[in-house]
Amino acid sequence: MPSSAGVALAQEPVVRPELTADVFVVLGVVVLALVFFLTEWLPIDVTAISLIVVLVVLEPWTGIDPSTGISGFANDATITVLAMLILSGGIAKTGLVQELGRRMASFAGDSVRKQLFATVLATSPVSGFLNNTPVVALLVPVVTDVANRGHTSPSKLLIPLSYASQVGGMLTLVGTSTNLLASDISGRLGSEYPELHRFSMFEFTQLGVIVVVVGALYLIFVGHSLLPERVPPRADYVETYDVGDYIAEIAIGPGSPLGGETVGDATTILGDGVDVVQVVRDGDRSVAPQQVVRLEDGDVLVVRTGRDAVEMLENSGAVELVGDPRSTEELAPADSESVLTELVVSLDSRLVGERLDPERFRVEFGAAVLGLRHRGTLIGGRLVGHRLDVGDTLLVQAAPDTLDRLSRRDDVIVAREPPRREYRANKAPIAVAIMIGVVAVAALELYPILVSALMGVVAMVVTGVLDPNELYDAVEWDVIFLLAGVIPLGIALEQSGAAAYLAFLVVSTAGFLPTIVVLWLFYIVTGLITELISNNASVVLMIPVAAAAAAGIDANPLAFVFAVTFAASTAFLGPIGYQTNLFVYGPGGYRFTDYFRIGAPLQVLLSIVTVLGIALFWGV
Repeated sequence: MPSSAGVALAQEPVVRPELTADVFVVLGVVVLALVFFLTEWLPIDVTAISLIVVLVVLEPWTGIDPSTGISGFANDATITVLAMLILSGGIAKTGLVQELGRRMASFAGDSVRKQLFATVLATSPVSGFLNNTPVVALLVPVVTDVANRGHTSPSKLLIPLSYASQVGGMLTLVGTSTNLLASDISGRLGSEYPELHRFSMFEFTQLGVIVVVVGALYLIFVGHSLLPERVPPRADYVETYDVGDYIAEIAIGPGSPLGGETVGDATTILGDGVDVVQVVRDGDRSVAPQQVVRLEDGDVLVVRTGRDAVEMLENSGAVELVGDPRSTEELAPADSESVLTELVVSLDSRLVGERLDPERFRVEFGAAVLGLRHRGTLIGGRLVGHRLDVGDTLLVQAAPDTLDRLSRRDDVIVAREPPRREYRANKAPIAVAIMIGVVAVAALELYPILVSALMGVVAMVVTGVLDPNELYDAVEWDVIFLLAGVIPLGIALEQSGAAAYLAFLVVSTAGFLPTIVVLWLFYIVTGLITELISNNASVVLMIPVAAAAAAGIDANPLAFVFAVTFAASTAFLGPIGYQTNLFVYGPGGYRFTDYFRIGAPLQVLLSIVTVLGIALFWGV
């Protein structure tokens, strides 16, 4: 094989693959998939299932029969990811990750660098063995509280939390679903390219350690200075969400039509744009009151609505404006049994794609919605009807026990730690022992990772770390459906010759470049594609092309596969490419440009470090 200084022009001329109707059709399906992934016209899991349907319907050109179309559901990578998500859920139930985060942060004080060091050290190693998505979900409230206790803006720590989890995921095979999928594709291509095979547990750990160290040094000493303080320490939520103009206290006076009616009746009388957040009676506050609560003369209602609506109600004589809360202390006094906090819509939440209905939310979740941040933008005025998406952040008011219950659900991430959350701490040693066993069995190659992970799932249930009904809640089903949908797309790319044709185009246009530069270009292109679609989809699209391109210039296909894998698992340029970036979007008060500001230098730095590391360890 040529060295990195060798050029493709020194190789034999590359034979141009035939551009058949099959290639045209499959590339058309790829373009269609990219459009839907990018625009999110349909939820990602629905798009994935639609891919299966399209590929099977076009079988004469795609070569995907019904059995191959659904093969993604029985694929090793899909089942392994499912099992690893359950194992991560078992660890979460013990509170181990949160406790680790608190202990690592206990020495941080008010030093931003110490807080960043604690964040990175608590996140990266754990993300190498647990799926990094639930790790970030668990640590968002921990890191937010660390920032507030140390008088630091949470904006300084939350993007570094997400980025640290991503680089940590490259420490082992099981760190991310992307690694497992890349391993499966590499194994499938092994019949065509002898250098390719399924990855072992620690096959790229040496490079992963370098990436983690370089990424950590950047985040601690450089990155935080590039992040603005979007959310001030111990921010007043009412001010941060700018909801003061939409909240008012109205009293039910003698002769008011609301006297003797229920909260549900009051909502009907006041109008659809008015949501009753609290009922205050004799100093006692009932937060997120049920529709059947009966109102009395003298009650004070805290409502969320527009200022014009309040004035109209006051002029009608039905109510009297008696208060104008402008701070968290006024809305949720320290002596009241209510808490103001943020809820982040999680990846597999039932809320994704639903239109916000504050009344229905109050009934189902027991919390009153006061504000909404969508993709970093505050939504003013009426909240009813806004379609919710992953990463959207809701400002809510609820009782502490309600937040404790919500923190145990998979629909939302509570951005501040509930004061009375309970974990199965006594099961922590058992859960750790099971995870060590899963990794050890796979690393020693006693059984494949698929089998060892499923053995771990069984052990989690038998030992009581997880209840049987919690298995389903631990799985991010949209990720599973995404994997099942894109796997047959990858097969179609390979079998139709579309991957070989794309590889020919790459080799033709980059044929005058040194091999190591072509390798770097694949890293960069994969990173950019990941920002537009999902990391798993980018791996499926790019690995067959990268392997074919490597063969076309007589390079090492394994080196190119590793470059694509690392690039797809480290998406730093925006909030869309990686789900952990979405989780910190709302709580950090970020704007889209904040990710690029800190992420672009890191992306370039790691692209150079990763490509040089691949050349050093595996050759090109």
